[in-house]
Amino acid sequence: MNNTYYGSLIFELSREGRRGYSLPANELKQYGMDALPAQLCREQAPGLPEVDELSVVRHYTNMSNNNFGVDTGFYPLGSCTMKYNPKINEEMCNLPAFTGLHPLQDPDTVQGALEVYYELQRSLATLAGMKEFTLNPFAGAHGELTGLMVMRSYHASRGDDKRTKVIVPDSAHGTNPASAAVCGLDVVVVKSRPDGTVDVDDLRPLLDDTIAGMMMTNPNTLGIFEHSIAEIAKLVHDCGGLMYYDGANLNPMLGKVRPGDIGFDIMHINLHKTFSTPHGGGGPGSGPVGVREGLEQFLPNPRVIRHDEDDSHYYTVENGVNSLGSISGFLGNFGVMMRAYTYILTLGKENVKNVGPLATLNANYVKESLKDSFELPIGGVCKHEFVFDGLKDKSTGVTTLDVAKRLLDFGFHAPTIYFPLLFHEALMIEPTENESRETLDAFIDVMHRIAKEAHDEPEMVKTAPHNTPVSRPDDAQAALKPIVTYRELKEENV
Repeated sequence: MNNTYYGSLIFELSREGRRGYSLPANELKQYGMDALPAQLCREQAPGLPEVDELSVVRHYTNMSNNNFGVDTGFYPLGSCTMKYNPKINEEMCNLPAFTGLHPLQDPDTVQGALEVYYELQRSLATLAGMKEFTLNPFAGAHGELTGLMVMRSYHASRGDDKRTKVIVPDSAHGTNPASAAVCGLDVVVVKSRPDGTVDVDDLRPLLDDTIAGMMMTNPNTLGIFEHSIAEIAKLVHDCGGLMYYDGANLNPMLGKVRPGDIGFDIMHINLHKTFSTPHGGGGPGSGPVGVREGLEQFLPNPRVIRHDEDDSHYYTVENGVNSLGSISGFLGNFGVMMRAYTYILTLGKENVKNVGPLATLNANYVKESLKDSFELPIGGVCKHEFVFDGLKDKSTGVTTLDVAKRLLDFGFHAPTIYFPLLFHEALMIEPTENESRETLDAFIDVMHRIAKEAHDEPEMVKTAPHNTPVSRPDDAQAALKPIVTYRELKEENV
């Protein structure tokens, strides 16, 4: 079926005089009142498209069919763990007892929800090797900021105000230096070795009594496990700093390695990555922050506390006197937490330990299957993800962007491209533990096909995609000169 008409832009369907709605009469007029005060009313009509209801329904239905998500196809977005969100998570999250809650209810009336908060905090602490967690941050970057605020609060409590620097590897996620800057910390960059891990020799001269701590991701952004982590943690601790763990790459560690056991003092977890809650499109998200023993007093307010009385438990929402303060409204994003808690209970301690090994197995399977066609700058065993440096044969000028665009023609979402910045033609792939061998084999076959096309028919790849509604938009102009109304778009296309 040709959906060109119903896939077109809504302003193209507009015809003067058509209506797709009928508003109820203003019942306030019988009392001599207008619905809105005159000063709040428009003087001119808003200039919206004039479209009948059937056309509107068809337009948005067809537009929704153009959406791509992990529920519709393979989504190997490196560094972001686009993991499947099991439908039982949605069922539990949407129970009326939870969806009908209000954050201002008396704690006596929401004991069940508070129990979920508390038990999730304990589960995360057990899985991460930390003493205590807060669920208040709304996203991973928000969690980073909160964790760094804990770090600053710790040093301030000891009167150590000159510790204003944080060390960040050159392979770090971009949010690391950004969060540090927002927190008022100066960023000091430590270099990586040729194998992608932190250069300990470059780290040593950076350590002094001005260092508040060091941020690390392990496995790092290249999917490589930092094998010198024990030495690094000792060096940072010996100079009086704290170790911060960026939990974005916790997925391959889940059930196998606990950050708290290998020297980290503070960490955040992306529930919308490691614990299978919805991810992408700007949210929802959640970035719980965990701390080792001795730092829990600095966690943000409020906190859920359990009180044991005889054979029963009672939960309260309390504020700590030494807390860094409040970093969010109420107790964070409950819907995301409910999904994560369901995921943990569904797996149980027997199966959660299989997540990391399966993610690692899938990543290495894809890497080894493709390294003859794509440049692999760092060999050896990776963890959850790996990075190619573009095609092995670059003679025809086909770039990583071209490969990513061509993938769309075969129904696969493109991996992360041009990140990390360590490689000019970076192509970062993370298959996660959920994907079947059949799906991975199909992806591998397509990647080999694109590599062959790049040599035999380079223009086919350079002009891709050929089967998508939008081909190659000008990303820079879209950001610099956004068109935010349909009339602007109509004028642009006249």
